[in-house]
Amino acid sequence: MIAVGVAVVLLIAAALGDHETEDLAPLGYLLLAGSGAALVVRRRMPVAVLLVSGLCAVGYNAVGFEVPAVAYLFAVWAAVRLGHWVATLIVTIGVLAALPVAVMMSPEGSSTGEAFVQARGVLEIAWLVAAAAAGEALRQAEQRAEAAERTREEVARLRANEERLRIARELHDSLTHQISIVKVQAEVAVHLARKRGDEVPKALLAIQQAGREATRELRATLATLRDDANSTGHGLDQLEELLRRVEGMGVTTTLTVNERQPVPVVVDQTAYRIVQEALTNVARHAGVASAKVHIDYGPSVLTIRVDDDGKAMANAVVVPGLGMLGMRERVTALGGCLRAEPRDVGGFTVQAELPR
Repeated sequence: MIAVGVAVVLLIAAALGDHETEDLAPLGYLLLAGSGAALVVRRRMPVAVLLVSGLCAVGYNAVGFEVPAVAYLFAVWAAVRLGHWVATLIVTIGVLAALPVAVMMSPEGSSTGEAFVQARGVLEIAWLVAAAAAGEALRQAEQRAEAAERTREEVARLRANEERLRIARELHDSLTHQISIVKVQAEVAVHLARKRGDEVPKALLAIQQAGREATRELRATLATLRDDANSTGHGLDQLEELLRRVEGMGVTTTLTVNERQPVPVVVDQTAYRIVQEALTNVARHAGVASAKVHIDYGPSVLTIRVDDDGKAMANAVVVPGLGMLGMRERVTALGGCLRAEPRDVGGFTVQAELPR
């Protein structure tokens, strides 16, 4: 809009003026329009626009169009705003030196004194200084705004790190202790049962295994909260172990993986959590059911789909719990999408697409 506006103003100014040689009028109008149109790319190529608008100003004055170099002022403002002070100074000196020569070469053939006076009217030094000053003021304002934004982001990161450390300490001091008690008591009970030669109940073995798994999960979570770069959580390469645990809870599972490929760690861990939460929901809510897990490594998207044939009916109203909300938050944080809804043939489906 600025480029079009400047071009229109220049053309109107030229149309209202007098021209000694009408044969050169088309060239003059073309140079005027070009000097304004060049401003379209002033942010991408500021120095080039500076050169083009300056040459156009010299050109249309050479063919007898005594029109102020408004487009060049905009070009100076844009170039200085982007920090091109040296190029602006060099080009401006060249334009100021060339304008009197162009006026003397025009069809009117002005004298040297008149040429300098006319060139001064085309490109006032005061307007040049004002354009450059405006560009520099805006550049400094933008730099201060960026610095302030970086400071705010840094403060936010520091506060987030402090909060993560506080949560890690709370989890370690409270939850770790309780889980350790459960784990130790279960292992002692299993050990005593085996020592007496008694059959160990499956529920007790499940508690023992869950205690071990909870301990590993909690350690990984604490390491993540403490931002330990060497910490590793569960990933898709551990899906088979997850499925075995789920089958121990009475859910028959099937896993299909389409051409396993490397993905970023955060995507790998998020995919595992989605399958884990989906299968946990199957075990809790679907009754006697089976589940099919399908992992598809696409060119740009990793697709995770978990289907079960449980009790959910088509078009049933689903009230998301904390697990479902957490799953959706994980997917959204990576820029992916999640679909969780009853299937038309009965049962439930969870499908997530994560950018690779």
